[in-house]
Amino acid sequence: MQVTIYTTTTCPYCKMLKTFLGEHNVQYKEKLVDQDDAAREEMMKESGGFLGVPYSIVMTESGQKEKIIGFDKGKFTEVLGITE
Repeated sequence: MQVTIYTTTTCPYCKMLKTFLGEHNVQYKEKLVDQDDAAREEMMKESGGFLGVPYSIVMTESGQKEKIIGFDKGKFTEVLGITE
């Protein structure tokens, strides 16, 4: 499973998401859209122009691409198969 999160340096929800993923030992690739123009363009292309963060893409083992807007703990738990 591959997790990519698009974040900014000042977003409190991005920090919450990173803490949540860390607590569940989920490895992720972070792309800072406020510091990297290419990352911002990539996020806009993936999201259809959406600019809110955090914006995440989870590529599942079956090759399905799950897109998650914001820090939706329930959606992340479901998509990543986290049991609490």
